[in-house]
Amino acid sequence: MSTAEKTKTNDQMDRSFLDASIPELLKQLTMEEKISLLAGKDWWNTVPVPRLNIPSVKVTDGPNGARGESFYHMCPASAIPCATALGATFSTSLIETAAHLLAKETKARNATCLLAPTINIQRSPLGGRAFESYSEDPTHSGLIAAAYVKGLQDNGVSATIKHFVANDGEHERNGVDSIMAERTLREVYLRPFQIAQAKSQPWAYMTSYNKLNGTHCSEDKWLLQDLLRGEWKHDGLVMSDWFGTYSVSESINAGLNVEMPGPTVWRGSHQVNHLIRAHKINPRAIDKVVGETLTWVQKLTKANTELVYAKPSKEKTRSSEQTEDAKVIRKLAADGTVLLKNEKEVLPIQGKRKVGIMGPNAKAKVLTGGGSAQLRSLWSQSPWEGLEANKPEGVELEYTLGAYTAKFLPVLDENFTAASGNKGFDLKHYPLKDEEMSIEGSEPAVTEEWDESSMFMAEGFPQLGPQWLTELTSTLTSPIDGEYEFSLAVTGQAKLWVDGELVVDNTVEQVRGTSFFNCGTVEVKGSAKVQKGKTYQVRALHDARAGKFAKAGANTPFRIVGIRVGAFPVFDADQAIEDAVKLAKSVDTAVIVAGLNADWESEGYDRPTLSLPLRSDELISRVAAANPNTVVVIQAGSAVSMPWINDVAGVVYAWYGGNETGNAIADIVYGSVNPSGRLPISLPVREQDIAASQNFKSARTKIHYEEGIWVGYKHHNARGIAPLFPYGHGLSYTSFAYSGLKITGQPKEGVTDAKDWMMDVEVTVENTGKKAGSHSVHFYTCPPNETETGLRHPSHSLQAFGKVENLQPGKKETVKVTLDKYAISHWDDLYKTFRAEQGEWTIKIGRDAQTLEGEVKFTIEEDLEWRGL
Repeated sequence: MSTAEKTKTNDQMDRSFLDASIPELLKQLTMEEKISLLAGKDWWNTVPVPRLNIPSVKVTDGPNGARGESFYHMCPASAIPCATALGATFSTSLIETAAHLLAKETKARNATCLLAPTINIQRSPLGGRAFESYSEDPTHSGLIAAAYVKGLQDNGVSATIKHFVANDGEHERNGVDSIMAERTLREVYLRPFQIAQAKSQPWAYMTSYNKLNGTHCSEDKWLLQDLLRGEWKHDGLVMSDWFGTYSVSESINAGLNVEMPGPTVWRGSHQVNHLIRAHKINPRAIDKVVGETLTWVQKLTKANTELVYAKPSKEKTRSSEQTEDAKVIRKLAADGTVLLKNEKEVLPIQGKRKVGIMGPNAKAKVLTGGGSAQLRSLWSQSPWEGLEANKPEGVELEYTLGAYTAKFLPVLDENFTAASGNKGFDLKHYPLKDEEMSIEGSEPAVTEEWDESSMFMAEGFPQLGPQWLTELTSTLTSPIDGEYEFSLAVTGQAKLWVDGELVVDNTVEQVRGTSFFNCGTVEVKGSAKVQKGKTYQVRALHDARAGKFAKAGANTPFRIVGIRVGAFPVFDADQAIEDAVKLAKSVDTAVIVAGLNADWESEGYDRPTLSLPLRSDELISRVAAANPNTVVVIQAGSAVSMPWINDVAGVVYAWYGGNETGNAIADIVYGSVNPSGRLPISLPVREQDIAASQNFKSARTKIHYEEGIWVGYKHHNARGIAPLFPYGHGLSYTSFAYSGLKITGQPKEGVTDAKDWMMDVEVTVENTGKKAGSHSVHFYTCPPNETETGLRHPSHSLQAFGKVENLQPGKKETVKVTLDKYAISHWDDLYKTFRAEQGEWTIKIGRDAQTLEGEVKFTIEEDLEWRGL
């Protein structure tokens, strides 16, 4: 092969690949070319084969946006609400619309595959990535995921459904062994994937990092071949999570198509050829996995021909479409917001009212959770900005901080400017010249201006090699008289000076913290005196080489170089709470915006408790005691505890709302949108009430799923443990009544084949209140009390939902759903099939998972068994 052939780019290839026969291509590929296709080209692209005009296709991270190829210089993007917020909408049509937007965002990043959706079960709300998953209920998760996948793939973008399977926590995630019974696996953890596969056929799957019953998922032949490709008939791609491949022959023989990212760690020419000669890999296994990869690449190339064959171009933002995107995202965020409590109709806030806004999240822009779900937002508003911009006539707002409860000091804000005068700072990156952390006499190899002082430099600087020094300089124009606190949380080592005086030294006695996927230091702080209006020169120096703490204990498999520089005026924490209490006493309504953020909920580590951070609970309790009309707005991706719940009048669960966070919160608080969100998870009172509380983390490399099928509301119901708020709970500013629950389409008499079992059910919803509103209707099935098998089943489980939109007062609308074999089936360990219990079943409507009403009965008289989809 000539050098020109090797270096030919996508746009220089002819388009014969579009119509090529994959079996014929396999015959033409050399073994070396086949081996090259077993892994990615780099972090985001597949390997091309220019000789045969096989192009490279690009993937990008999700699930709440399309970040693009850089963790560092992220392309500004649209951020939709987090997955739990999407689950709270209980609207598959709205999720499909959101996915249409994400498909456009993916293509704007020059990619044709989005690494999403995440549909692992929220086994515990303490999971660091719980906010990335839709629900604790497998049917709910599967139906939402199917809509998400359909919305992407209808627009030619491959979904990558993940993490397959049982990646439900972050502790020791690369090696932990998830030990569970077959029934638990089938009914709870595989079920969302199974439903999505049946309804939308995802074009790609991503394996999880962990083991499943003793075998890593990326090399589990039963999981990838027997189940996924055999029973479920998946004919697309299977890729590993990033650095989630742990073997050569085992992963290839199991059917893992692509090791990601590239260049390969495991599947090099020497290793693969050696194992072929040793007969540990059959060449036919290579042909099989490569052929499946080529089929996937061809599908994406046909669907996105001009994009794939275009000359490489800079990733694009979609700022010209921001107005339309904002409408979709704002509706998603508002429709997913859950009104948990509303005593004395404290909400909505309308008319002549004086309102105190306070709390740690009120002026913070908390848009997403942390880790690989993070992205650079194209636009945003804080809750304060949304509440101020959208306030009705007669409403007056006043703000005070109340408490600061973030894990880290805020990144550098508008008070910090680069030499150009722009918001931000200047960066210079230097080659290392010796063992000292010094740039004396050196010239920078890279100079840039940037505006985000939490920098995950995953891609590094090729011209500098694997190690370098970074200098940050910025001018602070102080907004206060007093003291400013500065901080450094880094991988490697760093120091920070203000006007030449060393203020922060993060080079000695370093302690591992949670920054940068659990690979960085704890935040080290120092302070300097400042005068209002005066300028100060801030300088930081970072050494990318490993710091002085041991690498043992890191919870991510790839190399991290990270710098986080924070700054915030020093304040008296006690006085801040007193100021909030004082404001609360002087206003008609007190609104506290609190919760978590990307520092507390993130890939790489789990949350230690359900509690709100630091002094949040104290702030809420003190304000509630001062004003009986206190409303708490919670931003979080999963459950938090609420020891003050009986003292406040209102609680709004806003999740992480994406770009339109502030506007969506204002829509609910002021009543321009009638809340219709309902909880996709149970909110427990305390950690001990979580089903997995005693076996959530890895214990000597294993997690035993001893709670079995009793997850979330099924656990609460079976054990009589009252939740703080149950799954499915959600209030409205109007009221709805149900009537006429009935079965309209019965299965044919004598049906013995489960695939033919279908039942149509409907119920009429009436708006019995005074305001128009939307409402989701939840259909639960209840199995026979006495069963032939002797198995215990949940007393009821969600099996379908539908939603009425903008129902006017006094109006009625009928919601119709179809139940199929999934709604009546359990896994039978004895027969190794899904089966339906014979006897009398009941269908009920759930106000929530503990409050059911209406009923209609049906009987299963025949033995129904099935496998597959």
